[in-house]
Amino acid sequence: PIIFLTALNATEDIVKGFKVGGNDFISKPFNKEELIIRVTHQISLVAAKRIINKQTEELRKTIMGRDKLYSVIAHDLRAPIGSIKMVLNMLILRLPSDLIGADLYELLTMANQTTEEVFSLLDNLLKWTKSQTGKLKVVPQEIDVVKVAEGAAEVFGMVAELKKIRIKADLPADAIPVRADVDMIKTVIRNLLSNAVKFSHEGSEVVISLRKEGEMAVVSVEDRGCGIDEENQKKLLHTGTHFSTFGTNNEEGAGLGLLLCQDFVTKNGGELWFTSKKGKGSTFSFSVPLAK
Repeated sequence: PIIFLTALNATEDIVKGFKVGGNDFISKPFNKEELIIRVTHQISLVAAKRIINKQTEELRKTIMGRDKLYSVIAHDLRAPIGSIKMVLNMLILRLPSDLIGADLYELLTMANQTTEEVFSLLDNLLKWTKSQTGKLKVVPQEIDVVKVAEGAAEVFGMVAELKKIRIKADLPADAIPVRADVDMIKTVIRNLLSNAVKFSHEGSEVVISLRKEGEMAVVSVEDRGCGIDEENQKKLLHTGTHFSTFGTNNEEGAGLGLLLCQDFVTKNGGELWFTSKKGKGSTFSFSVPLAK
């Protein structure tokens, strides 16, 4: 650090001193104690800057390593798990319980459910990593959000049937065009439906609905499951405090799905929110801009 100790004390001299690279400026006559304190202060700043630079580099390497690990895990495991998922889906459709026995059918159902959860986790992990590293770009286009919601409800119909849960699509007959990234919106709806089924009781109903509010389309997924207590509601949708819990059939979650939903909704110019009551159920909603 450079400290100017000079008889020059005009404003233009002080400004020029800082412009040419000075770190401090003391005009004569000077106080010895003040000079020593200013020198000590500059030395402390240099030491702090070196520590910050070192820690920043270490953090950069740690983040790169983490993102690389996440990406490798998601890429290398997603394909084989996807293959296993397809085989189990086919078996559970072709082998009814009266053919293979109740016990074996229950094991097959558990394996199918677990594989679906693992595949969903890996898919979310891959997308989250790409989003956080800037490799996942938003490609907005005009889409009919009614058809997207219908498709997601139909896909999750079979998963819901395994828990004897009905998915009801309360959707408008007419198209509602929105401007958004179709893959991101599909991911959001899929995650919200998955959570609703996970935390619903057997024999209950999950309702996906759609409405217009001003210049936005609002998609809501409502369940009548176990709900979330007020303390844990505060932890949702925050990267530092998000939590995970078990579903009504002990389905395990990583707490990543909702964070991914919030990230994708925000990237498409909308908002994500929820209401919930312990023992009564939850409703998760998100908005997306209508096409103009």
